[in-house]
Amino acid sequence: MKPNRRIGRPRALDQRAYEALAHFRYTLRRFLSFSETAAGVVGLTPQQYQALLAIKGASGEGPVTINDLAGQLMIKHNSAVGLVDRLEDEGLIVRRIARQDRRKVNLILTPKGTRMFEKLATAHRAELQRIGPELSGFFVHLSGHGDARSPRQKQ
Repeated sequence: MKPNRRIGRPRALDQRAYEALAHFRYTLRRFLSFSETAAGVVGLTPQQYQALLAIKGASGEGPVTINDLAGQLMIKHNSAVGLVDRLEDEGLIVRRIARQDRRKVNLILTPKGTRMFEKLATAHRAELQRIGPELSGFFVHLSGHGDARSPRQKQ
């Protein structure tokens, strides 16, 4: 990324900014570790949970296709097909031919998939509510309006 010539060179971060970045990265890793463990408890891989989340969390654009899923998960189309095959074998999703374009296949959660997803989503929301203050502190610090140190660091 080239610096804007009118603004000049980006200024270096201070030590507190580096500490905030390190803490933010650590907090994200803790959340991802939580997510991987929670998925494993119900018998899913982290990628399978991410797929269910992408399908359930699709915006108002309509149902998710395999191409959409591949894009959301940043994987190749053939990897997405394999993932969808496994989710379908587990009875968590079904494929439905799109009415508007019969070349497309929409991915829909089954009742079993919805129940499993809701259980995981609820646990993830609770974890995010728990770590939310740490994450928001990071953004406040970078905006220059506060202290992003963890509660432990502030004492």
